[in-house]
Amino acid sequence: MHLLDWAIVIVYLAYVIIDGIRMTKHTGTKEGYFLANRSLPWWAVGLSVMATQMSAITLVGTPGQAYTDGMRFLQFYYGLPFAMIILCVTVVPFFHRANVFTAYEYLEKRFDVRVRTLTSFFFLISRGLGVGTIISAPAIVLSIVFGWNLIATIFAIGLTTTVYTMLGGVQAVTWTDVKQMVIIFFGLGVALWVIISGFPVGVSVMDGLELAGSLGKLETIDTRFDLTEKYTIWSGLIGGLFLMLGYFGCDQSQVQRFLTAKSVDEGRTSLLMSAFLKIPMQFIILLMGVLVFVFYQFTAPPVVFNTHEVSKARESVEFQQIEQNYEAAHAARKDAAVEYAANGGELATYVAADKQFNESRKQAIAHVRATSSPSFNDVNYVFPSFILAHMPMGVIGLLIAAIFAAAMSSIAAELNSLATATTIDFYRRLFRADASDAHFVAVGRISTLLWGLFACVVAIFATNLGSLIEVVNRFGSFFYGSLLGVFVLAFVVKRSNARGAFFGLLFGIASVWIASFYTNIEFLWFNVIGCLVTVAAGYLISLTVRGEDFSTDEHR
Repeated sequence: MHLLDWAIVIVYLAYVIIDGIRMTKHTGTKEGYFLANRSLPWWAVGLSVMATQMSAITLVGTPGQAYTDGMRFLQFYYGLPFAMIILCVTVVPFFHRANVFTAYEYLEKRFDVRVRTLTSFFFLISRGLGVGTIISAPAIVLSIVFGWNLIATIFAIGLTTTVYTMLGGVQAVTWTDVKQMVIIFFGLGVALWVIISGFPVGVSVMDGLELAGSLGKLETIDTRFDLTEKYTIWSGLIGGLFLMLGYFGCDQSQVQRFLTAKSVDEGRTSLLMSAFLKIPMQFIILLMGVLVFVFYQFTAPPVVFNTHEVSKARESVEFQQIEQNYEAAHAARKDAAVEYAANGGELATYVAADKQFNESRKQAIAHVRATSSPSFNDVNYVFPSFILAHMPMGVIGLLIAAIFAAAMSSIAAELNSLATATTIDFYRRLFRADASDAHFVAVGRISTLLWGLFACVVAIFATNLGSLIEVVNRFGSFFYGSLLGVFVLAFVVKRSNARGAFFGLLFGIASVWIASFYTNIEFLWFNVIGCLVTVAAGYLISLTVRGEDFSTDEHR
């Protein structure tokens, strides 16, 4: 990187930390620290909702996902608008009227403290794993840019964000999210312009998209109803709907966002803002990955995008031969692409050349896995490598700052929600109900630090699990459907009781794990399975109990 790029990144990081610390003046009470005194405007909450969900995974993993698999991932979000409308009608007004700090407080009023504690516990596990995956995305960028050890970079980014989250609470998180979303949108616009300007003379954007379309990269609707197919319109509309209902309606990291809004109407508006901006934004980010793919039709991509791993492999004569074959395959594909896009050449020739190129790259990745790490995965390095290799001075710093912005906004929001649930659902409820506000704020800060350390440990193992955008949603899908099922029992099933909800949740979680290990069902459907099993088991178990509950806990 050039000096200008370094300056942009350093100034940005310094500003975020200083601005976050400045927000400590609003955190003297637990209401201020955890809920910003329920005083934030809808547009700030809406941008915070988007920033919390977005993360650096979106900017790092999604373009890489589109580069390898095309636009099919967009189907993942087709259930989002429907989920947001349902939540605006039901959950948002309910939680505001309940005057709670966490989503799980209500479950004690409806059932008992056991249900509340168990549900909050599963939230903590799912979010702890999720935030670890979120940290791994910017760590990958740092490891490439600075040549640092990946573990060192994980702790650098994770603990930096932990500091301002500890001190500033949700107020700092939200207002920092707003500024970071501005950086992200601007960075995306600049990146698109640079990618398109790198196309050869005579090859337009439409020509490039025609190339991508000829290889199936632009497919956004797959109408097959196949539970073993990852992304179809049905997995998005049904599985995605259940996932989004569970995430935005039952996950404290999102519930806490709209609880900070000034009113029910502003909370609703913030969710609707996210619902109808998220799909276009995700479309643009995926399209950017497809355009990077088109760019590399004419400019040779690295044989392996993870430069650290390929440096080891180059020591072998076998890999040197693989590289020669790779370069020849790229030259043949480039000629076929130019002939097809600019001169109306044969599509079959281009498709055959692309197939040969992909085979040569598969050989390279297989060699790296054999000589370095069996779990090696290259998809998360595609976009960071492209930025460093092909973006002009200044733009590199801007885009790395945008990746940091996306990372820090999500990490901060997740850590703050983990600290809130830990403090309110466990510490205050089970140990010190009568402590002062200052004491609870201190516990919240300690909890933030501990969860930050835990997430860094998770991040160490997350980088080689595959596409990060898939990994984080796979982690969530093990829990969201079952958590949603508990709230369905609470809101909809009048005859459900605490025993049914408690054991129904356990059955739901178990059913998802069984489905993941013993079937080929894809992860989006885990949300449907978990919810339906939780509701069915909870209802049937409730019918076996005379009276309302199996406990006589006085706090019910």
